[in-house]
Amino acid sequence: MKTTELSTCFCTNDVGACREFYSQYFAAKAVFDCGWYVNLRIGEDGPAIQFMQPQEGMPTFNGAGIMLNFKVDDVDAEHTRLTKAGLRAAMPLEDHPWGDRGFSIIDPIGNSVYIYSDREPTDEFKQYYKG
Repeated sequence: MKTTELSTCFCTNDVGACREFYSQYFAAKAVFDCGWYVNLRIGEDGPAIQFMQPQEGMPTFNGAGIMLNFKVDDVDAEHTRLTKAGLRAAMPLEDHPWGDRGFSIIDPIGNSVYIYSDREPTDEFKQYYKG
């Protein structure tokens, strides 16, 4: 199988809130939007995320267990930007021994959105990196 793109679609009754959240805070642009389904592109040529009003018989996402990871160039700047915009960090901005510095926020449907930049891992974690 040759995969050319991978994205995630969440079935939710809060399509509008998700559209607004990712558009406002992550510069997402709708590449398709029929109201009950929206395909958002993060940045000009970044990854996509979709939100869909459940159709007949479809379960809705319950907000448990999903973490969306956004790797950025400057996590400190993103933390400042998002907290000044009124978002509260669910996990504080901190360095992690496995090799990143990051924080998380929660989106309108309960996804943990982890924003991070790479850092040098501690000696304890260097052994786990492959290649």
